Amino acid sequence: MPKNRRVTIADVAARVGMTNITVSRALNRPEMVKAETRSKIEAAASELGYVPNAFARGLKHSESRLIGFVTASVDNPFYAEMIKAVSRHAKQHNYAILLFDTDGEAWLEANAIETLLSYQAAGIILSPISDEPDYRPDYIDRLHNSDVAVVQLDRTLYNADFSSVVLDNVWAGQCVAAHLLKRVFAETTVPAEAPTRLLVAAGPEHSIISRERLAGVQTTLAETGPGVEVDVLWGDYTLEPARDDVGAYIETYGMPGAIFGMNQLITLGALQAMKAHGIAPDTLSVISIDRLPYLDIFDIRVPCVVHDGFHAGQRALELLLERIADPELPQQTITVRGELIE
Repeated sequence: MPKNRRVTIADVAARVGMTNITVSRALNRPEMVKAETRSKIEAAASELGYVPNAFARGLKHSESRLIGFVTASVDNPFYAEMIKAVSRHAKQHNYAILLFDTDGEAWLEANAIETLLSYQAAGIILSPISDEPDYRPDYIDRLHNSDVAVVQLDRTLYNADFSSVVLDNVWAGQCVAAHLLKRVFAETTVPAEAPTRLLVAAGPEHSIISRERLAGVQTTLAETGPGVEVDVLWGDYTLEPARDDVGAYIETYGMPGAIFGMNQLITLGALQAMKAHGIAPDTLSVISIDRLPYLDIFDIRVPCVVHDGFHAGQRALELLLERIADPELPQQTITVRGELIE
Protein backbone atom coordinates (compact mmCIF):
# COMPACT_ATOMS: atom_id res chain seq x y z
CA MET A 1 0.00 0.00 0.00
CA PRO A 2 1.37 3.50 -0.85
CA LYS A 3 3.08 5.12 2.11
CA ASN A 4 1.28 8.43 1.61
CA ARG A 5 -2.20 6.88 1.77
CA ARG A 6 -4.12 6.88 5.05
CA VAL A 7 -4.77 3.41 6.44
CA THR A 8 -8.49 2.71 6.74
CA ILE A 9 -10.68 0.25 8.60
CA ALA A 10 -11.12 -1.58 5.31
CA ASP A 11 -7.34 -2.11 5.10
CA VAL A 12 -7.29 -3.60 8.60
CA ALA A 13 -10.30 -5.78 7.77
CA ALA A 14 -8.57 -7.08 4.65
CA ARG A 15 -5.45 -7.93 6.65
CA VAL A 16 -7.33 -9.99 9.28
CA GLY A 17 -9.97 -11.41 6.90
CA MET A 18 -12.94 -9.96 8.77
CA THR A 19 -15.74 -7.53 7.94
CA ASN A 20 -15.42 -3.76 8.29
CA ILE A 21 -18.17 -3.83 10.92
CA THR A 22 -16.27 -6.29 13.12
CA VAL A 23 -13.07 -4.28 12.87
CA SER A 24 -14.90 -1.03 13.60
CA ARG A 25 -16.50 -2.55 16.68
CA ALA A 26 -13.18 -3.89 17.92
CA LEU A 27 -11.52 -0.50 17.60
CA ASN A 28 -14.38 1.70 18.77
CA ARG A 29 -16.54 -0.56 20.97
CA PRO A 30 -14.10 -3.22 22.19
CA GLU A 31 -16.51 -4.57 24.80
CA MET A 32 -18.67 -5.91 21.95
CA VAL A 33 -15.91 -8.14 20.47
CA LYS A 34 -14.31 -11.30 21.82
CA ALA A 35 -10.91 -10.77 23.40
CA GLU A 36 -9.12 -13.09 20.93
CA THR A 37 -10.67 -11.34 17.93
CA ARG A 38 -9.97 -7.91 19.40
CA SER A 39 -6.31 -8.73 20.00
CA LYS A 40 -5.87 -9.91 16.42
CA ILE A 41 -7.46 -6.76 15.03
CA GLU A 42 -5.49 -4.43 17.31
CA ALA A 43 -2.23 -6.12 16.30
CA ALA A 44 -3.06 -5.70 12.61
CA ALA A 45 -4.05 -2.06 13.11
CA SER A 46 -0.78 -1.35 14.91
CA GLU A 47 1.24 -3.14 12.21
CA LEU A 48 -0.43 -1.17 9.41
CA GLY A 49 -0.20 2.14 11.26
CA TYR A 50 -3.93 2.71 11.49
CA VAL A 51 -4.89 5.99 13.20
CA PRO A 52 -8.56 6.48 14.13
CA ASN A 53 -10.32 9.52 12.71
CA ALA A 54 -11.22 11.38 15.89
CA PHE A 55 -13.16 14.03 13.96
CA ALA A 56 -15.39 11.49 12.24
CA ARG A 57 -15.86 9.63 15.52
CA GLY A 58 -16.96 12.85 17.20
CA LEU A 59 -19.54 13.47 14.48
CA LYS A 60 -20.83 9.92 14.75
CA HIS A 61 -21.40 10.29 18.46
CA SER A 62 -22.72 13.88 18.11
CA GLU A 63 -19.94 15.12 20.38
CA SER A 64 -17.06 17.29 19.26
CA ARG A 65 -13.95 17.59 21.43
CA LEU A 66 -12.52 20.41 19.34
CA ILE A 67 -12.21 24.07 20.37
CA GLY A 68 -11.03 26.72 17.95
CA PHE A 69 -8.91 29.71 18.96
CA VAL A 70 -8.96 32.48 16.34
CA THR A 71 -6.62 35.42 16.87
CA ALA A 72 -4.77 38.07 14.91
CA SER A 73 -2.02 38.50 17.50
CA VAL A 74 0.04 35.33 17.90
CA ASP A 75 3.20 37.47 17.85
CA ASN A 76 1.99 39.51 20.82
CA PRO A 77 3.48 38.11 24.08
CA PHE A 78 0.25 38.93 25.94
CA TYR A 79 -1.72 36.73 23.56
CA ALA A 80 0.86 33.97 23.94
CA GLU A 81 -0.02 33.87 27.66
CA MET A 82 -3.72 33.57 26.88
CA ILE A 83 -3.17 30.86 24.27
CA LYS A 84 -1.08 28.86 26.74
CA ALA A 85 -3.83 29.08 29.37
CA VAL A 86 -6.57 28.02 26.95
CA SER A 87 -4.52 25.10 25.65
CA ARG A 88 -3.49 23.87 29.09
CA HIS A 89 -6.98 23.97 30.57
CA ALA A 90 -8.61 22.52 27.46
CA LYS A 91 -6.40 19.45 27.82
CA GLN A 92 -7.58 18.99 31.39
CA HIS A 93 -11.14 18.76 30.05
CA ASN A 94 -10.20 16.43 27.18
CA TYR A 95 -10.56 19.04 24.44
CA ALA A 96 -8.12 19.68 21.61
CA ILE A 97 -7.26 23.23 20.48
CA LEU A 98 -7.06 24.25 16.83
CA LEU A 99 -5.26 27.62 16.62
CA PHE A 100 -5.76 30.05 13.72
CA ASP A 101 -3.41 33.02 13.26
CA THR A 102 -5.31 35.39 10.97
CA ASP A 103 -2.42 37.87 10.78
CA GLY A 104 -4.82 40.80 10.75
CA GLU A 105 -6.55 39.67 7.54
CA ALA A 106 -10.35 39.69 7.40
CA TRP A 107 -10.50 36.93 4.77
CA LEU A 108 -8.30 34.64 6.86
CA GLU A 109 -10.51 35.27 9.88
CA ALA A 110 -13.65 34.45 7.85
CA ASN A 111 -11.99 31.27 6.53
CA ALA A 112 -11.05 30.22 10.05
CA ILE A 113 -14.64 30.59 11.25
CA GLU A 114 -16.00 28.66 8.26
CA THR A 115 -13.44 25.90 8.82
CA LEU A 116 -14.42 25.52 12.47
CA LEU A 117 -18.11 25.50 11.60
CA SER A 118 -17.50 22.81 8.99
CA TYR A 119 -15.57 20.78 11.56
CA GLN A 120 -18.53 21.19 13.92
CA ALA A 121 -16.27 22.52 16.67
CA ALA A 122 -17.77 22.50 20.14
CA GLY A 123 -16.73 26.10 20.75
CA ILE A 124 -14.71 29.04 19.47
CA ILE A 125 -12.61 31.57 21.38
CA LEU A 126 -12.41 34.60 19.13
CA SER A 127 -10.16 37.64 19.28
CA PRO A 128 -11.11 39.41 16.04
CA ILE A 129 -8.82 41.51 13.88
CA SER A 130 -10.72 44.67 14.76
CA ASP A 131 -13.02 46.06 17.43
CA GLU A 132 -13.94 49.11 15.37
CA PRO A 133 -17.69 49.84 15.07
CA ASP A 134 -17.72 49.55 11.28
CA TYR A 135 -16.17 46.06 11.29
CA ARG A 136 -19.18 43.77 10.88
CA PRO A 137 -18.04 40.51 9.22
CA ASP A 138 -20.67 38.30 7.58
CA TYR A 139 -19.76 35.36 9.77
CA ILE A 140 -21.46 36.97 12.80
CA ASP A 141 -24.86 35.78 11.58
CA ARG A 142 -23.42 32.35 10.76
CA LEU A 143 -22.21 32.01 14.34
CA HIS A 144 -25.52 33.16 15.80
CA ASN A 145 -27.40 30.63 13.67
CA SER A 146 -25.07 27.75 14.58
CA ASP A 147 -24.90 25.54 17.65
CA VAL A 148 -21.28 26.43 18.38
CA ALA A 149 -20.49 28.22 21.64
CA VAL A 150 -18.54 31.48 21.22
CA VAL A 151 -16.52 33.55 23.70
CA GLN A 152 -14.67 36.70 22.67
CA LEU A 153 -11.33 37.46 24.28
CA ASP A 154 -9.80 40.95 24.68
CA ARG A 155 -11.00 42.40 21.37
CA THR A 156 -14.73 42.11 20.73
CA LEU A 157 -16.92 42.57 17.70
CA TYR A 158 -18.95 45.74 18.08
CA ASN A 159 -22.47 45.04 19.38
CA ALA A 160 -22.10 41.28 18.77
CA ASP A 161 -24.14 39.31 21.28
CA PHE A 162 -21.47 36.87 22.47
CA SER A 163 -20.00 36.25 25.90
CA SER A 164 -16.61 37.86 26.41
CA VAL A 165 -13.57 38.31 28.61
CA VAL A 166 -12.25 41.86 28.30
CA LEU A 167 -9.75 44.14 30.01
CA ASP A 168 -10.67 47.22 32.03
CA ASN A 169 -9.15 49.58 29.49
CA VAL A 170 -10.45 52.86 30.94
CA TRP A 171 -9.02 51.96 34.33
CA ALA A 172 -5.68 51.05 32.71
CA GLY A 173 -5.50 54.50 31.12
CA GLN A 174 -6.35 56.11 34.45
CA CYS A 175 -3.50 54.18 36.10
CA VAL A 176 -1.07 55.40 33.46
CA ALA A 177 -2.06 59.05 33.94
CA ALA A 178 -2.02 58.79 37.73
CA HIS A 179 1.49 57.36 37.66
CA LEU A 180 2.74 60.09 35.33
CA LEU A 181 1.19 62.83 37.46
CA LYS A 182 2.77 61.42 40.59
CA ARG A 183 6.18 60.30 39.34
CA VAL A 184 6.93 62.36 36.25
CA PHE A 185 4.90 65.51 35.69
CA ALA A 186 4.86 66.50 39.36
CA GLU A 187 8.61 66.94 39.13
CA THR A 188 8.40 69.05 35.97
CA THR A 189 8.11 72.81 36.20
CA VAL A 190 7.34 74.56 32.92
CA PRO A 191 5.93 77.97 32.01
CA ALA A 192 2.31 78.13 30.87
CA GLU A 193 3.36 78.92 27.32
CA ALA A 194 5.31 75.64 27.11
CA PRO A 195 3.15 72.88 28.65
CA THR A 196 4.49 69.40 29.28
CA ARG A 197 3.67 67.11 26.37
CA LEU A 198 2.61 63.47 26.73
CA LEU A 199 3.06 61.45 23.57
CA VAL A 200 0.53 58.62 23.29
CA ALA A 201 1.52 55.92 20.81
CA ALA A 202 -1.89 54.39 20.24
CA GLY A 203 -3.61 51.63 18.33
CA PRO A 204 -6.12 52.20 15.51
CA GLU A 205 -8.00 55.49 15.76
CA HIS A 206 -11.46 53.92 15.81
CA SER A 207 -10.60 50.95 18.01
CA ILE A 208 -12.78 50.78 21.11
CA ILE A 209 -9.79 49.58 23.15
CA SER A 210 -7.64 52.50 22.00
CA ARG A 211 -10.41 55.00 22.67
CA GLU A 212 -11.08 53.63 26.16
CA ARG A 213 -7.40 53.70 27.16
CA LEU A 214 -7.01 57.22 25.83
CA ALA A 215 -10.19 58.34 27.61
CA GLY A 216 -8.81 57.01 30.89
CA VAL A 217 -5.66 59.07 30.42
CA GLN A 218 -7.45 62.23 29.36
CA THR A 219 -10.08 62.25 32.12
CA THR A 220 -7.46 61.75 34.82
CA LEU A 221 -5.21 64.47 33.45
CA ALA A 222 -8.18 66.84 33.12
CA GLU A 223 -8.97 66.46 36.82
CA THR A 224 -5.64 68.08 37.69
CA GLY A 225 -6.23 71.18 35.61
CA PRO A 226 -4.12 72.53 32.70
CA GLY A 227 -0.45 71.74 32.30
CA VAL A 228 -0.17 68.51 30.31
CA GLU A 229 -0.95 68.41 26.59
CA VAL A 230 -1.62 65.06 24.93
CA ASP A 231 -0.34 64.28 21.44
CA VAL A 232 -1.74 61.08 19.92
CA LEU A 233 -0.12 58.99 17.21
CA TRP A 234 -2.78 56.64 15.82
CA GLY A 235 -1.38 53.43 14.36
CA ASP A 236 -1.91 49.73 14.98
CA TYR A 237 -0.89 47.32 17.71
CA THR A 238 2.44 46.25 16.15
CA LEU A 239 6.05 47.31 16.62
CA GLU A 240 7.28 48.71 13.29
CA PRO A 241 4.64 51.42 12.72
CA ALA A 242 5.08 52.65 16.30
CA ARG A 243 8.85 52.82 15.85
CA ASP A 244 8.54 54.84 12.63
CA ASP A 245 5.81 57.18 13.93
CA VAL A 246 7.55 57.93 17.22
CA GLY A 247 10.81 58.50 15.37
CA ALA A 248 9.12 60.96 13.01
CA TYR A 249 7.53 62.77 15.96
CA ILE A 250 10.88 63.17 17.72
CA GLU A 251 12.49 64.50 14.55
CA THR A 252 9.71 67.06 14.11
CA TYR A 253 8.88 68.16 17.66
CA GLY A 254 11.78 66.96 19.79
CA MET A 255 11.49 65.00 23.01
CA PRO A 256 8.09 64.92 24.73
CA GLY A 257 7.76 64.94 28.51
CA ALA A 258 6.84 61.23 28.48
CA ILE A 259 5.70 58.47 26.16
CA PHE A 260 2.77 56.14 26.76
CA GLY A 261 2.71 52.97 24.64
CA MET A 262 -0.73 51.35 24.49
CA ASN A 263 0.61 47.80 24.39
CA GLN A 264 3.84 45.84 24.57
CA LEU A 265 4.75 45.95 20.89
CA ILE A 266 3.95 49.65 20.54
CA THR A 267 6.14 50.45 23.55
CA LEU A 268 9.02 48.38 22.21
CA GLY A 269 8.71 50.29 18.94
CA ALA A 270 8.91 53.57 20.86
CA LEU A 271 12.03 52.38 22.70
CA GLN A 272 13.62 51.48 19.36
CA ALA A 273 12.86 54.97 18.06
CA MET A 274 14.44 56.53 21.15
CA LYS A 275 17.57 54.42 20.68
CA ALA A 276 17.81 55.39 17.02
CA HIS A 277 17.73 59.07 18.05
CA GLY A 278 20.29 58.68 20.82
CA ILE A 279 17.78 59.09 23.66
CA ALA A 280 18.70 57.03 26.72
CA PRO A 281 15.80 55.30 28.51
CA ASP A 282 16.69 57.05 31.78
CA THR A 283 16.30 60.51 30.22
CA LEU A 284 12.75 60.11 28.87
CA SER A 285 9.96 58.52 30.90
CA VAL A 286 8.14 55.68 29.15
CA ILE A 287 5.11 53.77 30.47
CA SER A 288 3.31 50.83 28.91
CA ILE A 289 0.20 48.70 29.14
CA ASP A 290 1.19 45.06 29.61
CA ARG A 291 4.52 43.71 30.72
CA LEU A 292 7.72 44.16 28.72
CA PRO A 293 9.62 40.91 29.25
CA TYR A 294 13.40 40.78 29.57
CA LEU A 295 14.01 44.56 29.66
CA ASP A 296 15.64 44.15 33.07
CA ILE A 297 18.45 42.24 31.34
CA PHE A 298 19.43 45.58 29.77
CA ASP A 299 18.86 47.57 32.99
CA ILE A 300 15.84 49.30 31.48
CA ARG A 301 12.86 49.94 33.77
CA VAL A 302 9.49 50.75 32.24
CA PRO A 303 6.43 51.00 34.51
CA CYS A 304 3.59 48.85 33.17
CA VAL A 305 -0.09 48.29 33.81
CA VAL A 306 0.10 44.50 33.79
CA HIS A 307 -2.86 42.26 32.96
CA ASP A 308 -2.76 38.58 33.82
CA GLY A 309 -3.06 37.05 30.35
CA PHE A 310 -3.00 33.53 31.71
CA HIS A 311 -5.95 34.30 33.99
CA ALA A 312 -7.86 35.96 31.13
CA GLY A 313 -7.34 32.93 28.90
CA GLN A 314 -8.37 30.54 31.66
CA ARG A 315 -11.57 32.50 32.34
CA ALA A 316 -12.40 32.53 28.62
CA LEU A 317 -12.03 28.74 28.44
CA GLU A 318 -14.14 28.27 31.58
CA LEU A 319 -16.83 30.53 30.18
CA LEU A 320 -16.79 28.62 26.91
CA LEU A 321 -17.11 25.24 28.63
CA GLU A 322 -20.08 26.52 30.59
CA ARG A 323 -21.79 27.56 27.37
CA ILE A 324 -20.96 24.23 25.70
CA ALA A 325 -22.60 22.43 28.62
CA ASP A 326 -25.62 24.73 28.65
CA PRO A 327 -26.26 26.70 25.41
CA GLU A 328 -29.21 28.49 27.03
CA LEU A 329 -27.04 30.39 29.50
CA PRO A 330 -27.35 34.18 29.18
CA GLN A 331 -24.44 36.02 27.62
CA GLN A 332 -21.85 37.17 30.16
CA THR A 333 -18.96 39.64 30.19
CA ILE A 334 -16.01 39.17 32.55
CA THR A 335 -13.71 42.16 33.06
CA VAL A 336 -10.06 41.66 34.03
CA ARG A 337 -8.37 44.60 35.77
CA GLY A 338 -4.62 45.14 35.57
CA GLU A 339 -2.06 46.13 38.17
CA LEU A 340 0.48 48.94 37.98
CA ILE A 341 4.03 47.60 38.30
CA GLU A 342 6.59 50.39 38.74
